[in-house]
Amino acid sequence: MAPIPPEDIETHGHAGLLIGSQWSPPGAPTWVAVLVHGYGEHIGRYAWVADRLTGDGAVVYGHDHLGHGRSEGERVLIEDFEDVVADLHLLVQRAHEENPGLPLVLIGHSMGGMIAARYTQLHPEELSATVLSGPVLHSWEPTALADLEEIPETPVDPSTLSRDEGVGEAYTQDELVWHGSFKRPTLRAMSAAMAAIDEGGRLAVPTLYLHGEDDGLVPMGPSREGWERIAAADSHALTYPGARHEIFNETNRDEVLGDVLDFVREHLSD
Repeated sequence: MAPIPPEDIETHGHAGLLIGSQWSPPGAPTWVAVLVHGYGEHIGRYAWVADRLTGDGAVVYGHDHLGHGRSEGERVLIEDFEDVVADLHLLVQRAHEENPGLPLVLIGHSMGGMIAARYTQLHPEELSATVLSGPVLHSWEPTALADLEEIPETPVDPSTLSRDEGVGEAYTQDELVWHGSFKRPTLRAMSAAMAAIDEGGRLAVPTLYLHGEDDGLVPMGPSREGWERIAAADSHALTYPGARHEIFNETNRDEVLGDVLDFVREHLSD
């Protein structure tokens, strides 16, 4: 059966209109997934992930963060990630209201993994489980650019995304992706968010940490250190040899999404 096309959804966030998508399963949903995308990209790049999740019975929600994709705001300018977490809370509440009684799983990638980790610290009562993919945790080298008098041109290198060259090519040609330099306030806000997560205590819901071992964009070492500071007792970590940053778009993407669904099934049946 062909996937059902997504519907556009709107969320009135803290600083403007946020545009997103909702993907529905072919039958009645049995659980809810909320996707949280990474820096400079947009939720439309997660259609493959959403199709896999809806095939397993999930109804899937996600929106473009402030200043990203189709949402309002100056491009990639975020001054406080606590506000972005608050925007995410509005989407999670909507997902619960539209699917009462269903368990909800939060899935965040890269910067979205950072946002998802902070959300999980602040709102564990909303979640049945969380998945963090290549999350920006503890420290991230590009944030040091904020201390320079002038930030150099720093577009994301598409070769760091996946061993599948088509992923990098599509990323380069995607007009909704930001291909320019970092913004100083955003880098400083990311540093503040990582510090808040480090100090925010261990996660109180089952969480799965995933990382590509050849991730040159968000290296596994600092991220894993941050993860070990917050991991809950019933959490799990999986890493993938040779995989680069976007493990949901990697050559072993079927394996990765299979691991996600195995984790979800385990904890939704508890």
